[in-house]
Amino acid sequence: MILSVQKLSKSFLDEPLIKEASFHIEDYEKVGLVGPNGAGKSTLLKMLIGEVPFDEGTVSLAKGKSMGYLSQYQEVTGGLSIYEEVSSAKKEVMALEQRLRQLEKDLKALTGDDLEAALKEYHNLTTAFENADGYALKSEITGVLKGLGFTEDEFTKSVQTLSGGQKTRVALARLLLLKPNLLLLDEPTNHLDLSSISWLETFLMNYRGAVIIISHDRYFLNRVVSKILDLEQQSLYCYSGNYEAFAEKKKARRAAEYKAYLKQEQEIKHQEAVIEKLKSFNREKSIKRAESREKMLAKIERLTPPTEENLKMNITLQAASRSGNDVLEVSHLKKSFGKEELFHDLNFQIKRGEKVSIIGDNGTGKTTILKIINQLLMADGGTFTLGAGVEIGYYDQEHHLLHGEKTVFEEVGDTYPDLDNTEIRNVLAAFLFTGDDVFKLVSALSGGERGRLSLVKLMLSEANFLILDEPTNHLDMDAKEVLEEALNNYDGTVLYVSHDRYFINHTATRILELKNETLYSYLGNYDYYLEKKEQQKAIWQAENAQAPTEVSKSKLSFEEQKQEKAAQKRRENEIRRASEQITVTERRIEQIDELLTQEEVYTNSLKCRELDEEKRELEEKLLELYEIVL
Repeated sequence: MILSVQKLSKSFLDEPLIKEASFHIEDYEKVGLVGPNGAGKSTLLKMLIGEVPFDEGTVSLAKGKSMGYLSQYQEVTGGLSIYEEVSSAKKEVMALEQRLRQLEKDLKALTGDDLEAALKEYHNLTTAFENADGYALKSEITGVLKGLGFTEDEFTKSVQTLSGGQKTRVALARLLLLKPNLLLLDEPTNHLDLSSISWLETFLMNYRGAVIIISHDRYFLNRVVSKILDLEQQSLYCYSGNYEAFAEKKKARRAAEYKAYLKQEQEIKHQEAVIEKLKSFNREKSIKRAESREKMLAKIERLTPPTEENLKMNITLQAASRSGNDVLEVSHLKKSFGKEELFHDLNFQIKRGEKVSIIGDNGTGKTTILKIINQLLMADGGTFTLGAGVEIGYYDQEHHLLHGEKTVFEEVGDTYPDLDNTEIRNVLAAFLFTGDDVFKLVSALSGGERGRLSLVKLMLSEANFLILDEPTNHLDMDAKEVLEEALNNYDGTVLYVSHDRYFINHTATRILELKNETLYSYLGNYDYYLEKKEQQKAIWQAENAQAPTEVSKSKLSFEEQKQEKAAQKRRENEIRRASEQITVTERRIEQIDELLTQEEVYTNSLKCRELDEEKRELEEKLLELYEIVL
């Protein structure tokens, strides 16, 4: 056991935040800490490291063990570069290397006893350097920085010039290199793109130490942790397993608690009825029996009905009208900012009823695509066409469509003037804006509150084509699950950008990956996308293992390099066109399968044969297309 926590309690202004929390962490154990916003998760981690004093209880770290803590917001100061700041975590090893290099220079001029002493020191330092993996130090530092999304060009940037999110990534990189026995991470994925999150998952799963992670990233928790600590209504509950196992067990626990509560209430009412009956006899013996039962009833420890830690949002997304089958067609779309080209020749279509997620690294232009379609930005080239009867509802992650000077009530009332005061109050209450909350200024709202207000307006729009930019940002887990359910029940079409892989996995029917300035289409959810990527990687590795060793690019002539780039470009275009054809072909096969279930079709033998023949041809074509892509 590396950490033991017993009966930890904390109150603020006489209001209890955490009551008698007890748990333990084993060596190498990976633990998720979850709970609603404001439950005290960050405070709990700060109590473990001694940053916040606790009122009662004990925190015991095993002798000789170390803890490292990453808060949500980091202020990295000083004039060091990114590489220098991160490598400072290994200053002892770097000092060893500097001393070794100095000794190597000095040895040339030494003789006799001085030489012998220097050689002995050199041998001892070399052993220490090897034991500290010193020879792999530079590649380790580079690997962590690249894994967390920094390019080599950025290594020399001063940390003073970085954004808050970049500073947090620098602090995380430094902490990972320190390798404490117990890592405490508060929302470590907040400022990472998908590839960096995937890298961090692998790093933590293989980390030779214990980890406690606060995170709203359910996919991340699913992959990394084997235990969940749930902070709920001032109490801490412990569950073995990953996030999905926790969700099922918590649901079962709450159901059992509610069942026990109902059973006790039934027994109490029964006893009260018996007592009332005995008293009605108005005899000394029956009155004494009634008093005896009353005493027994008073000793019962009353169970409280289990209530949700937060009231859940009540969101229903419904389209007022049905669009045509063709919702959106994008052709040869192109966009640059200055000399930096985000993408070129983007082509894709969206059909009615699809739930399409655009994924890709930060800065590739995902949000820009949504803004172009919403006519908030102009494209440099190409066109997009909306289908017949398409009505767009837009959710902006920066909430620019909200007005900071208005109250919550005015924001809804001014946008939808046909609603009366009661209707506005009711819809806001469904999104947890109650009482005086509705008179808060929009500018004073938290990120989560702004997200909920934007969802209110989205629901009231009754649009049949929803375009969403990071809709789960700042939402707690309950709110995310409500939104997932609403989107899955929505009968319109959805196009969205999200880094929330759990959300993507539970809502997307197709994924568009923006990579190398172009789009690649995968028909399915996030797990299907990962499966296809692994297949592509395996085939690529097999092909490269069999291929003869290529001449390094530095040895190629300019003309050969030019030809190689042109060939690579043709290959990328071929894969892109094949991916688009796969989507169209798979969709047609689905349409044929649906047609074959209709009575007017399956009772027409000629039509059945035609459709069956078309399906066989499409399936053969699909195999050929997969060979191109894979």
